[in-house]
Amino acid sequence: MQTRRLASALLLAGHVTTTSADVPSAQRHEVEHLLNFIANTTCIITRNGSLHNGPEALSHIKRKYAYYREAITSTEEFIERSASKSTLSGEAYTVRCADRAVIATREWLLYELGEYRDKGTDKSSTVNVQ
Repeated sequence: MQTRRLASALLLAGHVTTTSADVPSAQRHEVEHLLNFIANTTCIITRNGSLHNGPEALSHIKRKYAYYREAITSTEEFIERSASKSTLSGEAYTVRCADRAVIATREWLLYELGEYRDKGTDKSSTVNVQ
């Protein structure tokens, strides 16, 4: 029985190390751009009923990104897993910018990602994704 547990543990360990993932390096600049976009926003992000400015929201999103990094394989998945909804409640995060209507952060970030891709913007950023 103990041999079977050891074998199972070794198989699981091998599986975890071989399935490690992250946003592909060709898309990493997009995640960096979105993190920088969040850090510098003047919009207010609501998460589980609490209001957060850009730097506060960034801190939370970076923690979630670090936690889910192995399961994230695209920029869109980064948005979905790290910046769209509460893991605990399932409640969508929202954002209010100036005099605009409140929208889901998912839509806000997907729109910004589309704008960034359309511009073919510089691939450098000031926010570290680590």
